[in-house]
Amino acid sequence: MKKTFQISRRSFLARCTATAAATGLPVWFIQELLAGAVEAATNTPAPTAPKDRPGIALIGCGGQGCRDALNAANHGDIIVVCDVDQNHAEAAAKQFTKDGKTPAIYNDFRKVMERDDVHIIIQATPDHWHTLVNIAAAKAKKDIYGEKPLTLTIDEGKHVIKAVRDNHVIFQTGTQQRSSPRFHLACELVRNGRIGQLKQINVFVPAGLRAGQFQTAPVPVGLNWDFWQGQTPAVDYLKERCHGTFRWWFDYSGGPVTDWGAHHNDIARWAMGLDGPVEVEAKVVTEPIPGGYTTPSEFEATLHWANGVKQVVKTTTDDGWGGTVLKPDGQRNGVKFQGTNGWIWVNRDEISASDKELIHAPLPDNAIRLEVSRNHMGNFFDSVRSRQDPISSVESGHRSASVGHLIVIALRSGRKFEWNPEQEIFIGDGAEIGNAQLNRKMRLPYDYTFVD
Repeated sequence: MKKTFQISRRSFLARCTATAAATGLPVWFIQELLAGAVEAATNTPAPTAPKDRPGIALIGCGGQGCRDALNAANHGDIIVVCDVDQNHAEAAAKQFTKDGKTPAIYNDFRKVMERDDVHIIIQATPDHWHTLVNIAAAKAKKDIYGEKPLTLTIDEGKHVIKAVRDNHVIFQTGTQQRSSPRFHLACELVRNGRIGQLKQINVFVPAGLRAGQFQTAPVPVGLNWDFWQGQTPAVDYLKERCHGTFRWWFDYSGGPVTDWGAHHNDIARWAMGLDGPVEVEAKVVTEPIPGGYTTPSEFEATLHWANGVKQVVKTTTDDGWGGTVLKPDGQRNGVKFQGTNGWIWVNRDEISASDKELIHAPLPDNAIRLEVSRNHMGNFFDSVRSRQDPISSVESGHRSASVGHLIVIALRSGRKFEWNPEQEIFIGDGAEIGNAQLNRKMRLPYDYTFVD
């Protein structure tokens, strides 16, 4: 049974004009988006039991996990929360109690996978746990919304893809900028040559934290510190290693490279339609403090792509949310596409160009069109019903995460590398150094057998 949706032409045009004025997006683009929304609303089958309100489990109950779960709760019921920190799990259970029903609490995600009433996994653990949780969920035939970056290493991505495809589950990577109209428009314009031949992409990401030295402390009551560390080397507890600041340690993440970088490098790759670069080099701009965070707070990387495009990725002092803290040269958090006929700048707050007509002139009817998503979580649940890939598929998540991992390898090695994106191996001078870093030794028992 299909939904019915009707809107008058006058109302449609008025809505387009108002939306364009509020967002700064061109009217022609808003018209296309709203027309697509009307068509989708008309043609989308109504949800059918038992997944009209699917059971959802949140694994990783930190701030981002709870935000993801709030979005998911518009489409299903949060019936399980899981975290190795009992305090986080209990807080999430309280937050998602509804109509007197409190989600069940678990501290081992493998037990969650045994529940037949859990259909959806929202995975928002620290980066070093992404792979094993995603594989376990896929093997249990659960559909997955997995936070970015997809993995901790490039090799892990191949394991996740295999698990997702072998078990025929839906996977959405949390690179939600693909569901932003601004980023969609920028990428579509670049794909269609609106700025001429694309020559360079500048990616600006917020600088990371730089602090230290840190002192060990007793493990907080309720936290399973060994489980939290998982595959990484066992160390004494530091509060700065755990929860919100995990991303500033190479053991668990990649610092600013794989934090905001996972979003913006995904957009750069989407605009080009390529899998990966062919050359990468990177340098540390600000060295970490000995005994403190291990990821450099400021870095600069240069990548070259097979289409001749040069991509520069560097840190900026923007606050990460479009704030006013800028470097003297005006760098901001976002992506700038530079071509032979001009430039387009985009971030979560704005899209602008060297000439406004580059944005405001409509694309021709025969233009290349990118996949459209108006809501990242909604797109995931649409895919759960249709069984078609969402906008940020597992392969897309892997390829975009790999860009960040390549930069991390170059940073940690201090040298330039050649990369073969088809074979996903380093080639040429120093290849053995790079290829040795495509995976990491996983501490037992937290290797792949942990989720067999």
